[in-house]
Amino acid sequence: MGCGSCGTTGGCAPAGCKSNGSCSTGGCNKLNVYNWLSDTAMPDNYQPFDIIEIRFKGSRKEFFRNRNGLELYTGDAVVLDSDMGYDVGHVSISGELVRLQLKKRGLSENSEQIKNIQRKASERDIEKYQEAKFREAKVLERARTIALSMKLEMKLSDIEIQGDNKKVIFFYTAESRVDFRELIKRFAEEFKLRIEMRQIGYREEASRLGGIGSCGRELCCSTWLTDFKLVNTSAARYQNLSINMLKLSGQCGKLKCCLNYELDTYMEALDEFPKAKTVRIDTVVGPAIMIKTDILKRLAWFAYEERHSWICMPLDKVNEYLDLNAKGQKSPELIGEIIETKTSGSDNYDLPIASSDLASEDIHRMDNKKSPSKKKKKKKKPQQPPAK
Repeated sequence: MGCGSCGTTGGCAPAGCKSNGSCSTGGCNKLNVYNWLSDTAMPDNYQPFDIIEIRFKGSRKEFFRNRNGLELYTGDAVVLDSDMGYDVGHVSISGELVRLQLKKRGLSENSEQIKNIQRKASERDIEKYQEAKFREAKVLERARTIALSMKLEMKLSDIEIQGDNKKVIFFYTAESRVDFRELIKRFAEEFKLRIEMRQIGYREEASRLGGIGSCGRELCCSTWLTDFKLVNTSAARYQNLSINMLKLSGQCGKLKCCLNYELDTYMEALDEFPKAKTVRIDTVVGPAIMIKTDILKRLAWFAYEERHSWICMPLDKVNEYLDLNAKGQKSPELIGEIIETKTSGSDNYDLPIASSDLASEDIHRMDNKKSPSKKKKKKKKPQQPPAK
């Protein structure tokens, strides 16, 4: 199977992989899919589904029709129809699972976008494909140099040269629209290839390039995540996380997609907590204010206004005392695990900063902020000696 990270185009066995088969993605490939129906016995009159999912460099996948009835297996290199010439890709999935992938992409089985598979790739096709892949690094370096010389506000993140070495796709990111008509002319003169510019988002860029996340595992977008949902600071606030953009942002510079993974669990647990912004319990010894919560453990910490300690209370007890206050009765004195807080010279005890206050602020990317201009210091004039 074609390797997306180390460039090897052999099989996924250890002998064909530069990482000796130790990649956690299974053969160095991105967005691997296991065909659970491959060993299922089909009826005698079953006609195999004629659409095949083909994998290209990075995480790009497309669908092609097997009109010639070729016997294809996962990892086989095939020659495909293209707008200009032909391309080479590797089989990712075949069979009934492709129907589900088409439904997920929103494509019809009779769509005109689905091109045909010409044949299985020969040794000559594989050699030409490898020559195109070896050329990509030099072409990308030269293309970045040209783009910088033209002072275009864009970033060339990756390229993909077609299998027949006649066309190249440049993947780029940009904050706004870029006029690259002159750039395409320079590229065509320099590389003698047909040029296609394709803009991608920052999350798609991270998906193509890959990497290791702060959790120590490969990026989710490179291994299995295909749909990128909106992530905002409220997801961190509901989980009682500190609003620190350096810790919450991923390799793409956006908020991490994993902030949404456990959000539903936290939202369900928060339904049992009081909805008021400031939770206050009126007790027989004075009012107590809720300082912090542990959502999954269903605990809450309260502090009296004139004491420098926190009292840990279970959520059931908190709701019971709040019901008493709603009826106009004062609750008993809070009893629980007491935690002493550090105090300063003043009478106020140290309280954690409320995450809701931080989340309400407008957070911008750090690289967009301009450093404040330094004020020029005025030179002092030398004092003249007094006249005699």
